Amino acid sequence: MAWTSYQVLLAVVMVTTGSINTLTTKWADKLDAKGSDGKSRPFDHPFVQSACMFLGEFLCLVVFKTLFFVYSRRADGTAETNTITAGSQEFSPFILFPAAMCDMIGTSLMYVGLNLTNPSSFQMLRGDLIIVIAQIITATQMVYEEKFVNTKNIPPLQAVGWEGLFGLVVTGLLLIPFYFIHVPERFGDNAHGVLEDLPDALIQMGNNKLIIVSLIGTIISIAFFNFAGISVTKELSATTRMILDSVRTLVIWGFSLIVKWQGFHILQVKWSIVC
Repeated sequence: MAWTSYQVLLAVVMVTTGSINTLTTKWADKLDAKGSDGKSRPFDHPFVQSACMFLGEFLCLVVFKTLFFVYSRRADGTAETNTITAGSQEFSPFILFPAAMCDMIGTSLMYVGLNLTNPSSFQMLRGDLIIVIAQIITATQMVYEEKFVNTKNIPPLQAVGWEGLFGLVVTGLLLIPFYFIHVPERFGDNAHGVLEDLPDALIQMGNNKLIIVSLIGTIISIAFFNFAGISVTKELSATTRMILDSVRTLVIWGFSLIVKWQGFHILQVKWSIVC
């Protein structure tokens, strides 16, 4: 069956914003700034980046609630027919909690893996064992979302928003114990050598405003990417979503070559064709 114009638009938005999300995340990783110890080092804060991602998703809930309120006040049925707000409100938000936890674990692991690899290697090879595990968790999340978003007829924007809220709360709470867990430098290149150093991240952001720009790019792009992703799952399938997710490999690889984040390797071309 041929895709509708709306489905094509969702696919384009998903590939484009997904590519931007990976690139802005890697850009932040490559930016240097002085930390709380006065030393200049790259912005190595994957769990802070994960929290920013969930903030972007949570903003989708804010947008949904605002639109639903405005359309409901019209009392002309717009809230029930508009593409963005149409769907059932008779569901418990906590059915999305498992998907949010998969998203949190998968994304945090991928951000750690991305910090250890080139951006296109991250997409193309799903490189280290960390990223492979993250992909399994992400696939589980997508299948779970397909089941409940479809059966409960949950509006995609609302589903993304609730997952963002759950993820933001849990990730925010985890940042507290992470500050006291010491890890090897390769996995915690921050002022205190811990799993995540939020104070150090904030100081680095203050010392290099480009880091803030990159994080804003992550927040905005992830909001559109996840809305488009869940919409694709609802309109088509989780399998289609995974295939589209892999398409951004070429976009990311091409951009990485242009800005010289990595060199050209013929094996990457062959692998991308196979994938």
